[in-house]
Amino acid sequence: MTKKIKNCWVVTEGIAGTENQCLGVAEALNITPDVKRVTLNQPWKSLSPYLGFECMASFSPALSGPWPDLLIASGRKSIAASRYIKKMSGGKTFTVQIQDPRIDPKYFDLVVVPAHDPARGENVFVTTAAPNRITKEKLDAAKTQFAQFSELDGPRIAVLIGGTSKAYSMTPEITRKLAEQFKPVEGTLMVTASRRTGTENEKILHDALKNSGHYIWDGSGENPYFGLLAWADIILVTADSASMLSEACTTGKPVYMIPLDGGHPRIDKLHENLRQSGCLRNFDGGFEIWTYEPLNDAGMIAEEIRKRMNL
Repeated sequence: MTKKIKNCWVVTEGIAGTENQCLGVAEALNITPDVKRVTLNQPWKSLSPYLGFECMASFSPALSGPWPDLLIASGRKSIAASRYIKKMSGGKTFTVQIQDPRIDPKYFDLVVVPAHDPARGENVFVTTAAPNRITKEKLDAAKTQFAQFSELDGPRIAVLIGGTSKAYSMTPEITRKLAEQFKPVEGTLMVTASRRTGTENEKILHDALKNSGHYIWDGSGENPYFGLLAWADIILVTADSASMLSEACTTGKPVYMIPLDGGHPRIDKLHENLRQSGCLRNFDGGFEIWTYEPLNDAGMIAEEIRKRMNL
C-alpha cells in the first residue's frame, strides 16, 4: 500500500544556493514545504556535525513537533537538525540530506551528492550536478513575466557572472579580456552580476557594454534571473558557480563556461562531468548552437524518494 506525504520540512541555514536545491526537490515531488532556517548555538555551532547529543537548546529558533513525514535538508548546520528531528520523531521522519555531510551516511535515510563529491553507499544517491528549481513550467512562466526581453535582437546570450570565491578569482584582467571578447558579438548580451563580482569588474563590463544595445541588470526591480534563462538562446556562466552551471545545464540550452583564475579538484570534476554530459563547453569568444539531454537532477532525486518511501 502506498502512502502520501502529509507534511515536509526544508531545513537549511538560510543560504540561497543550498535552500534552492532543497526546494527544487520538494517542488519535483509536487510538495509545498515548510521552510525552516536554523542556526546552531554553542557548542554545537563550533563542533557540528561531530558533537552529536542534539537537543532543543542546540537550535535557534528551537525545533518542535509535530514532526514532518519528510525532511529535506542541506548545509553544515542542518546536519544536527536532521539527526535531532529523526530522533524526536521516533524514526518516522524520512530524512534526506542534500550535499555530502562529511559524516557517515548511515545517520540519514538518503544522502544525495553530485558525482564530484566523494560520499558513496547503499543510501547515497549520485547526481550529475546540483538539484535546482529550473523546470520547463517555470521557464515558460518567466517568459511571460519578463516579456520585455522578446524585444531584444537575437541570438540572446545570457551572461551569468559570479566572481571571486574561496577557489576562484575574477581579476580585472580576466574581465577586460571578457569585455574584448564581447565586442564582436552579434545579437544581444543579457548580463547579470553578483555581489562577488566586485565593483571594479562590474564597472569594466558596464563601460564596455553601455550604449551598445546590450542589457545589464542594474539591481533594481525584480531579479530577472529566471527571465534571462527563459529567453536565452545561449548561456554563459563563470566557472566559480556550481549552482548557476547546474541551473543553466537544466535548461537544455548551450552553456559556455567563462574560465577564472584558480580552481579546486571537486569543482574541476564537476566541470568535466558537465562537459562529458554534452551540456558545457569552454568559452573562447565564439558561439555555436548544439543540443543535449537537459539535466534533471531534482526530478531524479524525487523519484528516488518516492521509491524509498513507497509513495
